[in-house]
Amino acid sequence: MGKPLSDSALDQLFRSARTYNGFDDTPVTETELRAIYELVKMAPTSANCQPLRIVWCVSDEAKEKLASLASSTNGDKIRKAPVTAIIGMDMAFYEKLPQLFPHADARSWFTGNEALIETTAFRNSTLQSAYFILAARALGLDTGPMSGFDNQAVDEAFFKDTTIRSNFISTLGHGDPSTIFARSPRPVFEEMNRIV
Repeated sequence: MGKPLSDSALDQLFRSARTYNGFDDTPVTETELRAIYELVKMAPTSANCQPLRIVWCVSDEAKEKLASLASSTNGDKIRKAPVTAIIGMDMAFYEKLPQLFPHADARSWFTGNEALIETTAFRNSTLQSAYFILAARALGLDTGPMSGFDNQAVDEAFFKDTTIRSNFISTLGHGDPSTIFARSPRPVFEEMNRIV
């Protein structure tokens, strides 16, 4: 049974954490990228479907290729970041369900049901993307998740001849506080919630 995290841990994950537009020069290591994934894969997805696929753009060549497919503002962020992750979703995730969810014939739930495949892949890869942000923060890194890129072009450039499609992208590194604005307002509980 879990215990509440300390205030400092909650600050690091939520209250003080920010979306960064730029990073300092501290490199992000492959060990850190692997550590992020090791946390992400442990969090829940529907029937353990695990549709998330990540391409970590670390080389200048990969970052330039991705930057050229993003808006000009986002392109600059990608070029300057130590790493940018392309968060993808495998539209054939269900082929791995006999291994990942051996308790039932879960593969048959999806075979031939394109609408269910699409919904499940998108929902669960988005959920895993949120885990990605929290895992990075928990490990002392900062993220800059963004849209503002050509999904179809990214799919062609990075996922050609696969069943993977891009969901969104995120820069990754040690955030430079000079690159962020003051925190935007957040709504109060009563505005956004009902208890029934």
